[in-house]
Amino acid sequence: MWATGLIFLARMAAADVCQVTIEATDQMRFEEQTLPVASDCSEVEVTLRNTGKLPASVMGHDWVLTKTSDVSSVANAGMGAGAANNYQKPGDKRIVASTKIIGGGESATARFSLGLLDPKDSYTYFCSAPGHASIMKGRLVYRPSSAPPVARNEAM
Repeated sequence: MWATGLIFLARMAAADVCQVTIEATDQMRFEEQTLPVASDCSEVEVTLRNTGKLPASVMGHDWVLTKTSDVSSVANAGMGAGAANNYQKPGDKRIVASTKIIGGGESATARFSLGLLDPKDSYTYFCSAPGHASIMKGRLVYRPSSAPPVARNEAM
């Protein structure tokens, strides 16, 4: 399966930054529905690659990370923010990390500290383009070193 080959997770020893790549397609889907993050990472760098051919104005995608409980409200607020704001409400504190909207053949990167995540919550990533969030989403799975053996990433 593509997901096995496409998820690239590497630890950069000096900075404890884990790099993850996720692909989006013109068929309105992320190729990966789960992004695992190692417990020894202090930061995560997510690179979104749009493997499609359509321009951002027709089939653009982004990558937005929020608490699972905030996905719907953040996506709704983003629709009101419009394309000029990448369908993300400016200053929305519920957004942990995000990329801009990109078209086919483009890529964008977001970097965030795992210290921003509460181990008691579950986290979902999604595309904030109108109508995409209902099917373009997945889970960020991590277990900080201070967490119990089983992470609390619940169903979306």
